[in-house]
Amino acid sequence: MTMTKKFLPFHLPEIGREEKKEVMNCLDSGWLTMGPRVKDFEEAFRAHSGARHAIAVSSCTAALHLSLVALGVKPGDEVLTTPYTFAATANAIIHCGAKPVFVDIDRETYNIDPARLEEKITRRTKGILVVHFGGHPCDMDAINAVARRRRLFVVEDAAHALGARYRGRKVGTLGDAGCFSFYATKNITTGEGGMITTRSAAAAEKMRVYLLHGINKDAWKRYSRQGSWKYDVVFPGFKYNMADIQAAMGVPQLKKLPAMAAACKKHVAFYNAAFAGCPELTLPTVKPWAEPSWHLYPVLLGLEKLKIGRDEFIEKMKQAGIGCSVHFIPFHRHSFYRKAYGLKAKDYPNCEYVYSRTVSLPLYSRMKKSDAARVAAAVKAIIAGNRR
Repeated sequence: MTMTKKFLPFHLPEIGREEKKEVMNCLDSGWLTMGPRVKDFEEAFRAHSGARHAIAVSSCTAALHLSLVALGVKPGDEVLTTPYTFAATANAIIHCGAKPVFVDIDRETYNIDPARLEEKITRRTKGILVVHFGGHPCDMDAINAVARRRRLFVVEDAAHALGARYRGRKVGTLGDAGCFSFYATKNITTGEGGMITTRSAAAAEKMRVYLLHGINKDAWKRYSRQGSWKYDVVFPGFKYNMADIQAAMGVPQLKKLPAMAAACKKHVAFYNAAFAGCPELTLPTVKPWAEPSWHLYPVLLGLEKLKIGRDEFIEKMKQAGIGCSVHFIPFHRHSFYRKAYGLKAKDYPNCEYVYSRTVSLPLYSRMKKSDAARVAAAVKAIIAGNRR
């Protein structure tokens, strides 16, 4: 297969005149760090999410760590989570001095399996950190039922899931805290950045203090006409604040979210129709109670029907000028977690099964229908040339 002239990347952010105008306005204002634009973005996000409180931070990783700290995770505690996610999810637990305990996934949604939670709970278990993989919501009623019964908190890692709904309710409002990402590849972007949603006024107050060195008042006000140079540090906090220059992008991006989500949904429908006659592919499952945000379009390769493996498939897609990815390399395959926690692939059979077969195809709002058609044609051509 020959290389095409134009390479179709796995993802491209959608940045337009609105974002550029707001960023330039921010630069012209002379106020770049955390300030009034962050407050505006927080309020817009709070209204959009339906949450009682929204706290802007520097990344979703910061959001996860800050949420766990505010919810009382301490050294020696354990937090249940999925083995099938990015490193940040487990690292946030580890940075609290706690231990991540991994629970195998469901083979259909690739989310944590609620039926396996109870067997991993010990007297040290403090909470459950779930990940809405690819934008498909976890089964939150089942997860929350376990949490209530065992008096555990629930944090939602919603890095993929802005706009997703579970039984009509928005993701990020279904646990004690929700954590969102605005990294360049996410549903909306501020370049880097994140947001925490919570219904708890007490947790929100802690997060606002902890996110900027533990200072007891809005630090940005210190250098404004309303502010004072005096402040007090009440907690050894973190440098997790969002900057106004990031939030300037966030407000117009949030306004564009419905249109961008609709574009991705159309590409998903096209892929589903194009691959309907391919027994070598398992397409993404959507549960009846779920409205995904479609951050990813992962397919599973039927390796028993093909002469090539997953890695070779991705290489052939690259040769066709199309970028693909793998979400994710599970924790039991990374040297640190494997050694630190004695992880073995046999303990996570569903996770291992999905990982060894999965390929994430390009999916983003800037894609044209012709781009999606090109991806589908390449996938089907590779399959046709490599059937057993």
